[in-house]
Amino acid sequence: MAPLTSGIAHLITTFFSEKQRRGVLAVSQGLTATGGVISDYTSGPAIYRAHVFTSSGTFSVSALATDPTIPNNVEYLVVAGGGGGGGSYPGASYHGAGGGGGAGGFRTNVSGHPLAGSAFPVSVGPYTVTVGAGGAGKNPGAASVNGSPSVFSTITSTGGGGGAGSASSPAPSAQPGGSGGGSSREATTAGSGNSPPTSPSQGNPGGGQSGNGGGNGGGGGGAGATGETGDGSQGSGGTGSAISIAYGPTSPVTYAGGGGGGQGGNPARYPTSGAGGSGGGGTGGVLETNPGSAGTYATGGGGGGGSATSSGPASTTGGSGGSGIVVVRYQISQVTATAKATGGAISFFGGKTIHTFLTSGTFTAPGTFNETVEYVVIAGGGGAGSDQGGGGGAGGYLTTTTPINGPQAISIQVGAGGAGQIGSGPGGSGSQGTPSYFGTPITAAGGGFGVNYGYPTGGNPGGSGGGGGGGGLGAPAGTGNTPPAPAGIGGPQGNPGGAAANNVGGSGGGAGGAGQNSSGATFSGNGGIGVQLPATFRNPTSRVGASGPGGGNYWVAGGGSGGVTTGTAGTGGSGPVGGGPYAGGGNGGGPGSNGTSGTTNTGGGGGGSGYPGGTTAGSGGSGIVIIAYPS
Repeated sequence: MAPLTSGIAHLITTFFSEKQRRGVLAVSQGLTATGGVISDYTSGPAIYRAHVFTSSGTFSVSALATDPTIPNNVEYLVVAGGGGGGGSYPGASYHGAGGGGGAGGFRTNVSGHPLAGSAFPVSVGPYTVTVGAGGAGKNPGAASVNGSPSVFSTITSTGGGGGAGSASSPAPSAQPGGSGGGSSREATTAGSGNSPPTSPSQGNPGGGQSGNGGGNGGGGGGAGATGETGDGSQGSGGTGSAISIAYGPTSPVTYAGGGGGGQGGNPARYPTSGAGGSGGGGTGGVLETNPGSAGTYATGGGGGGGSATSSGPASTTGGSGGSGIVVVRYQISQVTATAKATGGAISFFGGKTIHTFLTSGTFTAPGTFNETVEYVVIAGGGGAGSDQGGGGGAGGYLTTTTPINGPQAISIQVGAGGAGQIGSGPGGSGSQGTPSYFGTPITAAGGGFGVNYGYPTGGNPGGSGGGGGGGGLGAPAGTGNTPPAPAGIGGPQGNPGGAAANNVGGSGGGAGGAGQNSSGATFSGNGGIGVQLPATFRNPTSRVGASGPGGGNYWVAGGGSGGVTTGTAGTGGSGPVGGGPYAGGGNGGGPGSNGTSGTTNTGGGGGGSGYPGGTTAGSGGSGIVIIAYPS
């Protein structure tokens, strides 16, 4: 990117100092574009606008720069989904551990970054953005699962390679990818990185294994380093790479860390599992008690490998890879307002300054801050059940105002979505969504998980309740607003799920209404309807949320629909109005079909899978925290 001339830089710096004192700046003279979540910040004399995509969309340029000193180039970061960690299987002769998943490919052209590519000029028109999902953690007997690619226009980053499995015949090999998967005792060769090759390189190989004694699984490769070898008690994932593109030079983020290898079968010799690489890599599983940890969403981190078994009868799965991210930024000369606090992606709309947290962070108010802020806090949605499974409930939804006086550093947690059930068989369920919070006590409960046809108690309670599983007379649904939101923080936070009946799963509840009960043996019901964000947060330049009834946008916290054995599965987040899917809720699966996951950063519940053959239920969508105050 061409720098401003020193004279222009001096004039703009002087102009900004005076205007910042007044709290108002002039209109942008750079590119005009939409898509993703907007983040405006300064870097020296340059003013940048970044578009942050945690789910697929379109970066659309409607006008080029009017200031001749500002180039019509964009800088990008494209990180693919991380690979899933390898599993460890029953009956292992050596009880070996699974390898960590490789990080998603990491490509950028940010000036000064060690992996920077060439300039990327743009013109008026749309540019496709695809954000790759992480690869599923390996189940017993399954092949390694790579992450999915992420794309910005002509720039493609390859998904991370899946980690090698252990004690299968033959053991699934570590896979190549953006960064390669780590090895296991039986599959000793690590997956190669930078595959297919790009220049600069998009990643590194996983860690190998000599095969002369076993130990931990090999670590997955990362954007910044090769994964550690898995002999002995090593096996850490390769480090990722830090970059200041989404939130400015004072808030760098590290992406694309490799997953750690699982712990070896003899805890006296191998006391720890492999650590996840910085940049979202999941930790390897601990001996027979925990599966490998999932890679962090929106980082492209690889999943941790499954732990070994000490006696052979048990099996452990690897963690899923983290989803990827795409960020596009460009220089603008002048923003429309200045922020009075820091944290998250900052944008300006309707006379308000808006801080959007897509991942966890800190809202820092200086001593001069004295404002009543409006907020929305949405937790992660619940995962769904498989085999005519119930849909996941939406994450809890809270919105109101609160006074904040600085100085304060307020912790923000953005909850992850609960995992959908993988595999078939009675008695299983999805996982609970993770809470989101804006300090204390403003905490939204994670969405309740949906269950399958043999789960003993029915859908789980949560911010909104999960749906019951089908089979026989079916199972009841989980309650919403559980635990109840304290008075004054913007609740109630959600609604109950729907009950199941006659081999048809019930649907998860949403922030705007209950999940529908299944209808006989023919229809699973629609996921509970979501809600539209308050008008303060409906910035058409900085899109958050998903589509809703009547063609509107900015809808969140829809419940997932249940799966069916016969008949028709419902749609996510649409409640009694039908249509959709809406508000980020996942669709249920028909006979033999998998459910779909809730949309990232909406708190939508996952959709249940159908039966027979629908073995993968949808995961819940991650949550979001948004804060606004007068500019």
